[in-house]
Amino acid sequence: MSRTLVIKLTAGSDEAERTNQAFTVAAAAIAAGAPVSLWLTGEAVWFAVPGRAESFDLPHAAPLQDLLAAVLAAGTLTVCTQCAKRRDLTGADLLDGVRIAGAPAFTEEILAPDAQAIVY
Repeated sequence: MSRTLVIKLTAGSDEAERTNQAFTVAAAAIAAGAPVSLWLTGEAVWFAVPGRAESFDLPHAAPLQDLLAAVLAAGTLTVCTQCAKRRDLTGADLLDGVRIAGAPAFTEEILAPDAQAIVY
């Protein structure tokens, strides 16, 4: 069994390359058969809103909506509770399959045996 990869993305469209790296690593890990949990915090939470990933563009990068679809299909996508509240977002505003959770859930994931955490 492979380790669970827990990725926290703290950047949004303002940091396009960092954003793309987090989604690319998540999708690549899923393709390799690893369990993946991607956490969106700060401005990254907007990518959990329908239509937002489609507006992201980075030359020579895989379309963000395709990477996001891979995570939604085979991984876990979580939006930070406080970050969602600061942006007046609720579960009804987010893509199907996205959960909202806070620091206790994140801490539980990263402290689990055989977990690997990465922050972008």
